[in-house]
Amino acid sequence: MTIDFLIIGQGLAGSLLGWELIQRGCKVMVIDNGQENASQVAAGLINPVTGMRFVKSTNVDILLPTAKDYYSHLSRVFKETFFIEKPMLRLLRSESEIQHCLKRLDQPDYKAYLDSLTETSPILQKHTAPFGILTQKQTGYLVTRHLLGCLKQFFISKNSYRLANFDYRELQLEPSLSWQSLHPKQIIFCEGHNATMNPWFSYLPFQLVKGEILTLEHQNQLPDKLLNFQHWLIPLNKTQFRIGATFDRDNLNNLPTELGKHELLNALGALLPQLGSTNLLHHQANIRPCTLDKQPFIGRHPQYPQLSIFNGFGAKGSLQIPWYSQNFADYLLNKSPLHSTIQRHYATHFIS
Repeated sequence: MTIDFLIIGQGLAGSLLGWELIQRGCKVMVIDNGQENASQVAAGLINPVTGMRFVKSTNVDILLPTAKDYYSHLSRVFKETFFIEKPMLRLLRSESEIQHCLKRLDQPDYKAYLDSLTETSPILQKHTAPFGILTQKQTGYLVTRHLLGCLKQFFISKNSYRLANFDYRELQLEPSLSWQSLHPKQIIFCEGHNATMNPWFSYLPFQLVKGEILTLEHQNQLPDKLLNFQHWLIPLNKTQFRIGATFDRDNLNNLPTELGKHELLNALGALLPQLGSTNLLHHQANIRPCTLDKQPFIGRHPQYPQLSIFNGFGAKGSLQIPWYSQNFADYLLNKSPLHSTIQRHYATHFIS
């Protein structure tokens, strides 16, 4: 079968890029091994202002409206809700954070994202936030697992999905590109953390991080706001919520641990002692494909331009991937300029 693009991996990156290319009339095949990926486990948080200095995410004024429009369009197509917008309460942790926060509140270009700084909140006891609480706007989360399920069914309906393990040894580069019975013009690797085992792109400077997340249930009604307190809390409905994530660069596996569970439960108990006991519904772990320079890896291999990568979005995938999918599709189809190209690593990280 001759196709335009063979996409390896059906996480959020592979799914949205596949959707974008199909909408532009391309013949696409998405290969996925069916295993739980980081996108399915991830919280899908979108938070425009982050860090101890309260800095806007790079290009957020472009990325955020694109993401909102993209997920709204997908919601209309599938008649499902995928992006849930909720305000976020961020608990400040030091006098230094107060000063940085006040500075940002005075800056006009932060008005769209920051609301107010208060001493306390009805849902939080004052001792849990001794330095105050910042209310952030245009925050929310993506219901990623459900979105990926809808996109998978879409790919299947288009004969554009194949459940398979992609064996690199079966890839033929010469005299023409082929894998098994497929003959693509371009192969795009969207493998998440598995890219570190890719023989063509493993040289890129990934900085993988394992994170664990809990889904919990409680009988009392929960506050209908996102909470940011070094960890995060996402209310799913009146009695269920998710809390995460741990941060582990040493034990890079998908195994939930008792240590991770207790870290999150202890943090929850300190934040909301009024919750008392909770019922653990799910305990998940996966590996985020973060990068050393915090920018995604997008572009063609320097020696084999028929091979590309679309990866490295880390914890900001829900925010970044919609715009970058459009940008990469423009590059692949129209030779438009590519943002965040891996050409910045050609000289230092690729071996001839």
